Amino acid sequence: MEETAQTLDRGLRLLQYVADTPGGLTITEAAGRLGVGRAVVYRLAATLSAHGMVRRDPAGRLRLGAGVLHLARRAQPLVADAALPALRRLAEQVGATAHLTVAEGGEAVALAVVEPSWTRFHVAYRTGSRHPLDRGAAGRAILAGRNGTAGWMASAGELEEGAHGGRPVGRGRVRRRRASPAVTGGSAQRLGRHVLFVQLRVGRRG
Repeated sequence: MEETAQTLDRGLRLLQYVADTPGGLTITEAAGRLGVGRAVVYRLAATLSAHGMVRRDPAGRLRLGAGVLHLARRAQPLVADAALPALRRLAEQVGATAHLTVAEGGEAVALAVVEPSWTRFHVAYRTGSRHPLDRGAAGRAILAGRNGTAGWMASAGELEEGAHGGRPVGRGRVRRRRASPAVTGGSAQRLGRHVLFVQLRVGRRG
């Protein structure tokens, strides 16, 4: 039983390492990170590949397989539903569009979006919108969180001319951060004045 648990742990860790490396992992690199021999990695990769969780590209590097997308699609609606009440409070308090952004490889994807009900004008943001992870406050907050950076992340006109984004970045369990709540609006001063006082549990769990 203990050996089975150890094998499962190694398989899950391998899957995590592959997910955290957009360029893919070689067998040798994976073995080094797991602290095991190459033969162990070959067996783990073969099992994960049989379930569609990983694949080997033409260069032999391990990459995420299509099976991961199936699991992600099942989980994302649950995450979005859990985030909506907090996003709604944030949008109403700040008077700007609030959204939860998740990382998918090198892209940031808007998983849930709530627009304020009382403003005359606000910036619209579509659910499912994608952009490079290193652009926009939410995407860069995910990257900063993974590096253990704390502070305030802001953007101006990176995704849309005239639009500002803001998101506080905190330390803690952030190195594997996959999601970030943020707000997008037309006034950088308004975002900075209000957002720092709003706590979003979904984003803090990352």
